[in-house]
Amino acid sequence: MLVLILSVVALLIIGGCVCVFWAARGDAPRWARGVAKATLLGSELARSASRNPRHSQQSGGDD
Repeated sequence: MLVLILSVVALLIIGGCVCVFWAARGDAPRWARGVAKATLLGSELARSASRNPRHSQQSGGDD
């Protein structure tokens, strides 16, 4: 079951990358441009989450 879920996730990621490439060429239909925008937004969110990890502890505070 886990392999099936990971396979679906991998296919969605690959499909999103194909849509980004297709939209960058300029001849993509509207739905592919929408998928490309969603893929780019998801990558930006993942990148910002990895840059600024949220810590439960605050630095410099007295406990």
